[in-house]
Amino acid sequence: MRRLRFNGTGSGGGGCPAVHEDLDSGEVIVQGPPLSPEDLSRLQHLGEGEIAVVVPRNTLVDFGPRDEKPRLINADDEFDRLFSTFQHTAWRLETRRRYASDEQTSEWAQFTKGQRIDWDYDDAWCRNVREQTAQGKRFERVRLVDNPATPGQLYLRSNAARNCAVGEDIRNLSRAQAEQLHLPDEDFWLFDSRLVARLLFDEDDNLTGAELITEPAAVNRYCQARDAAWHYAVPYGKFEINGT
Repeated sequence: MRRLRFNGTGSGGGGCPAVHEDLDSGEVIVQGPPLSPEDLSRLQHLGEGEIAVVVPRNTLVDFGPRDEKPRLINADDEFDRLFSTFQHTAWRLETRRRYASDEQTSEWAQFTKGQRIDWDYDDAWCRNVREQTAQGKRFERVRLVDNPATPGQLYLRSNAARNCAVGEDIRNLSRAQAEQLHLPDEDFWLFDSRLVARLLFDEDDNLTGAELITEPAAVNRYCQARDAAWHYAVPYGKFEINGT
């Protein structure tokens, strides 16, 4: 059975014509209304068992895969600059059950001991969020939560209060609902609906870098995932975790 990815459709009703891509072979599957028998008779090289469909040019332009390869960047300076150079929106999908970087902080130690977390509201991240949102820019996140939630997800619920206090908008979505929506099972930042930074982690859940994606059809798929996630996600303060 093929592993197919839906790239997109030019139909306002969500039907055909549409383009899919085979994730293993790279082959493209196009669906659309059939050609009339009269037009079929005029086609050259149409073999036995083959069919022909009609697809608007814009559908192939917008959703046909291209050979543009993503660019890898490190997890330090080059990645950090993206959060000050974007123009209007930095949007994040967080899908992982733990992040090793969280567990290396004093705040994590306080959390695991059941103590009140002494958040730093003036670290580099908070200062930048305040600076960018003061210019009218937006920082938004959707965080997936399992049932029951992992320790890392419970920690991030506490973290959301701090981040939202300095200007972010953070919402939660259950993993079960994310699977129903066919959201990608990967972490990424989407900047200005034109640049994706797909985050790369090692086997120990350490962030090692990011893959920059600018190919329009690929970015469009991430934009569709953002729209679905944002529509169904619940503000973190109203989202029930483990029944509370």
